Amino acid sequence: MAEPIRVLLVDDHQVVRRGLRTFLEVQDDIEVVGEAADGAAGVARAEELRPAVILMDVLMPGTDGIDALRRLRELGNPARVLIVTSFTERRTVVPALRAGAAGYVYKDVDPDALAAAIRSVHAGHVVLQSEVADALLAQEGSNSGQGRGGSLTEREREVLGLIADGRSNREIARALVLSEKTVKTHVSNILMKLDLADRTQAALWAVRHGVSG
Repeated sequence: MAEPIRVLLVDDHQVVRRGLRTFLEVQDDIEVVGEAADGAAGVARAEELRPAVILMDVLMPGTDGIDALRRLRELGNPARVLIVTSFTERRTVVPALRAGAAGYVYKDVDPDALAAAIRSVHAGHVVLQSEVADALLAQEGSNSGQGRGGSLTEREREVLGLIADGRSNREIARALVLSEKTVKTHVSNILMKLDLADRTQAALWAVRHGVSG
């Protein structure tokens, strides 16, 4: 059997952490390795325990989830961070993803869907509930790219799917046996054809339209 996915819980509400732990501990392939009650403690525990996935709230006393995400990226911590929050204001979605979150779901997510989300971000995918993706596209300006997917070549759709999986240009080049320069050209063409600003929007467009690597 493969090693279980090591998960760290970061939330300032003990009852939430307890509920998450209770559910996740019955999953054969997921192991809760620790908890933290705020962002600063979460970063420290992540450095100590080296979890594969961190479930992180956004609003916490002291260091919030977004600042903690930035700090983890600065430290080069490889953990994939899944934001799990009840905070639904759109203004938090963009900063969280920009700071490096691999996914964003609400606390009322179905438990089985949460376990699936953990497995998915661990596998390198971007995970967003549909309403989160809609909120982000609206905040970022748009329904950009809607109806334009047909203008993409087959190769561009392959590249887009791998972007949605969270792959870097180097990883995409390796997967498709292309040069990084060629991948960069494909990425630029995708953004231009879909009228999108960056890779985050491209990943969201792919998730929303069912394009996967």
